[in-house]
Amino acid sequence: MLLALAACTSTPKTEAPTQAPATSQPPAVWAPSTRPGGYYKDDGPGENPPANLDGVADAMPKLEPLNRFANRPYAVFGRNYIPATSLRPYKERGLASWYGRRFHNQKTSTGEPYDMYAMTAAHPTLPLPSYARVTNLANGRSVVVRVNDRGPFHPGRIIDLSYTAAHRLGIAQTGSGEVEVESVFASGAPATPVVPLQTVAASEAAVATPMPVGQEAGGYVVQLGAFANNINAQAFVEHVANQIAPLGVEANVHEDAGLYRVSVGPYPTRDEAKRTADRLRAALGLDSTIKPR
Repeated sequence: MLLALAACTSTPKTEAPTQAPATSQPPAVWAPSTRPGGYYKDDGPGENPPANLDGVADAMPKLEPLNRFANRPYAVFGRNYIPATSLRPYKERGLASWYGRRFHNQKTSTGEPYDMYAMTAAHPTLPLPSYARVTNLANGRSVVVRVNDRGPFHPGRIIDLSYTAAHRLGIAQTGSGEVEVESVFASGAPATPVVPLQTVAASEAAVATPMPVGQEAGGYVVQLGAFANNINAQAFVEHVANQIAPLGVEANVHEDAGLYRVSVGPYPTRDEAKRTADRLRAALGLDSTIKPR
């Protein structure tokens, strides 16, 4: 992954789009172009772009499982990158560039084909996939993109846009522009930073409990953790509240057998509780236990 990054190794005389899709192509060499803004050799806009680029809709944020492989730490050109492994607030200003036809239909870091005419982007550390609002600071134009790739790896650049996203922002012709990038979420509001369940369990001395056998009146709950005191339990609820809200569930604390248990539910059957547990694991990586209420 992340082999075709060599366009970043040379410094063009004018700002130009970099690339991020993982490919096996040889290093690119900077070459001047008659197109405004200048482009890397064999890159740039397509010869016959669609006529309705201004009408392409923003990416619509939705809850998606994070890619199993694309969020691992990696190194490029001697620099280490540690991607986020959960959805969290992010806002940064810097230079945006874009990448085009040379990588069209090639695999991105998530394994999806790159579509230069879709509303997508590459970012070094945002979780893949995720969504971000990009605002051109020069003209105030704003778009929402789906981040599904890694890059750029050129000093000073913070995001690589698809050709269409760059066109809508008004930076396609110049090759780059100053922007603000802010993460957006399916719930419509930024999530709070989330501490993984395993980390909270260790730092807060959470008590592991086996899944009880048998059924009691009141149905079943999906237990996310069990804590020795209420303060730690309430802190965990705050950590996961915004992360689980898009799934339509809410965490609650109840005391049982000397422990403060954090759970969602109840559900009338074990199967319904299991479906919620599976959704939490697939979408957010949260492990849980199903137990009678």
